[in-house]
Amino acid sequence: MAAQMSRPACLFVLLALLQGAAHQSLAKSTAAPGDQEPVFFVAVDGNDHWSGGQPTPNADRTDGPFATLARALQAARERRLQPGETPARPITVSVRGGVYFLTQPLVLKPEDSGTTLAAYAKEEPVLSGGRKIGGWKPVTLANRQVWAADLPEVKDGNWVFRELWVNGQRAVRARHPNRGYLKVEGLVGASTNWTAGDSCFRYRAGDLEDWSTLGQGEVVVMNLWAESHLPVKGIDPKEHIISFAKRSVFTLAPGNLYYLEGAVEALDQPGEWCLNSKTGTLYYLPRPGEDLGKLEAIAPLLTQVLRLEGRPEAARFVHRVNFRGLTFSHTEWYFPEGLATPKESPPPRPEVGGFAQAAFGVPGAVWGEGVQACAWEGCRFTRLGNYGLELARGCQQNRILRCEFSDLGAGAIKLGETVIRDRPAEQTRANEISDCDIRDGGKLFQSAAGIWLGQSPDNRLTHNLIHDFYNVGISIGWTWGYGPALATNNLVAFNHVHHLGAKSNGDGPILSDMGAVYTLGRQPGTRIVNNLFHDINGLEYGGWGIYFDEGSSLIVAESNVVYRTTHGGFHQHYGATNTVRNNIFAFGRDHQLQRTRPQPHLSFTFQTNIVYFDSGVVLGGDWSGDRYEMDGNLYFDARPKAGAETLRFSQATWEDWRHRGHDLHSLVADPLFVAPQRYDFRLQPESPALKMGFQPIDVSQVGIRK
Repeated sequence: MAAQMSRPACLFVLLALLQGAAHQSLAKSTAAPGDQEPVFFVAVDGNDHWSGGQPTPNADRTDGPFATLARALQAARERRLQPGETPARPITVSVRGGVYFLTQPLVLKPEDSGTTLAAYAKEEPVLSGGRKIGGWKPVTLANRQVWAADLPEVKDGNWVFRELWVNGQRAVRARHPNRGYLKVEGLVGASTNWTAGDSCFRYRAGDLEDWSTLGQGEVVVMNLWAESHLPVKGIDPKEHIISFAKRSVFTLAPGNLYYLEGAVEALDQPGEWCLNSKTGTLYYLPRPGEDLGKLEAIAPLLTQVLRLEGRPEAARFVHRVNFRGLTFSHTEWYFPEGLATPKESPPPRPEVGGFAQAAFGVPGAVWGEGVQACAWEGCRFTRLGNYGLELARGCQQNRILRCEFSDLGAGAIKLGETVIRDRPAEQTRANEISDCDIRDGGKLFQSAAGIWLGQSPDNRLTHNLIHDFYNVGISIGWTWGYGPALATNNLVAFNHVHHLGAKSNGDGPILSDMGAVYTLGRQPGTRIVNNLFHDINGLEYGGWGIYFDEGSSLIVAESNVVYRTTHGGFHQHYGATNTVRNNIFAFGRDHQLQRTRPQPHLSFTFQTNIVYFDSGVVLGGDWSGDRYEMDGNLYFDARPKAGAETLRFSQATWEDWRHRGHDLHSLVADPLFVAPQRYDFRLQPESPALKMGFQPIDVSQVGIRK
């Protein structure tokens, strides 16, 4: 037997064994070129000084997963630089469950192409742009028991936020009134320019008070199809005038809806919170059953949690990057503080507190440009203060599949830009959004669309469920009129879109001028087929199912079922040669079909449709000029004693209407739906619509596929 080793020798051997184990673990992720795909692991209990080669720490905690995704991406880059490797070698980053609080966005560049970031097994990793808030204590505020936390960064002006999630739920920023809306009483001075906006208005006596923290509050006012966010500048209690540091998007009008948020005095309901920016104190009024000792409060710190930064102008793309099973949460975007002041006299007007349409200037919490052939599969975009995912310039052939978008400050997805790019590499096109659950948006920016497509062609939007937004479900195009447009050849098929304008919880409508699908400009090749649209509610006007707005042309809308709209199943403002055929339009409240602006060319062809209603009239708007073709349709007024003799097309009787050359082969008859009052629009075998050539629509295939 060998002589007993000395203590230094034992330590040397032990150290060598530990280093060998670490190197052996690292070898799992840094195997020789040509071996199986490398995998790096990340876990909340990991360490960036470890190898990242195994999913759990070893017994001695000398090796295991990385702690951050940034370190894992760095390791993947280093691996690709090894001799014999290819620049886009497939590498997986496997992310364990838990919340990863980021202090800056995770950035992927072209050198990260080929990377897959995926949830480990069935765990749920969350990439958070927020920060946990601790140090809570009970205090008394206005004779109420609330919880408070001191935030020095807020007091110093280095942090401000407008959202808070408590125990996984969005808390309400102190709001007045708690439910519903106040109404603008009148304006101070009149403007003839409807786009000029206003920086003050007159409120009704008793609606607002001269609170001490009113100047920290903001008024959100709804006007036409946009909302305006107006920081309070001052109030005149005698004249009942409230003034703002910003101006509204459009000129306001008496009766416009608004609410106030952010004043400490408005903190009066369980689940509300308020931030006193002057003292740096955060207040929260707890919900019943909440425990101060178990409180988890998260406030947003970042605008974006993930950025994919390609350079399409240089043909440098982020490509073949996949995201699977990840959750993106706790972000917020708000208007930048102040604008550069031009050296001019008089001083410039206050900046605008909103966007003219669809909250298009609000970015995505996940953002990319120059992104190609990437995929988001089974991911969640939730508890966000902006749009969920934005693929801007030069993003092509990407897939967004089976993802959930919920609790959104704005909308879910933005594809493309507002400008037309001439270079093909800089155009965003040929992307797919399928089987996604998109819901509960407009929490901060009410005018946001569920899905927004700008100047972007060849995209496929299929089998999505979209509901509970205050505005448009799917918006396509960004050209007003007949000028150059790039949003062509898009497919919208088998989507289920409902409860827009008024949410399913009863809130709304608060905006006007919306549709389940909304289009702009010339769009040859765009098809809207086999969708189910219902419960679309406009405030003053414009709750439509299919809405062809300014210049919408060469679009086909076919085999859609549209019902329970406030202002009609179909509306064309103005456009040319659209085709609307084999659709069911049912139960419009005010009217069933609408046309706004007569023009000297053919507006649309309306053929082989079923129009079924029990309130309102058939046609709304201006149907003069007769520059449209309507034939082979079936109309039925389900009210008692209604029939062809009582039917009116604008002011024309059925016979007068046909004498003008319309609906010569159409019928006024019961289509014999199976159960129309239960919104079962299947046709019975003896339906006269079938005899006229109507093709049955199978809505069982609509929505998310199982």
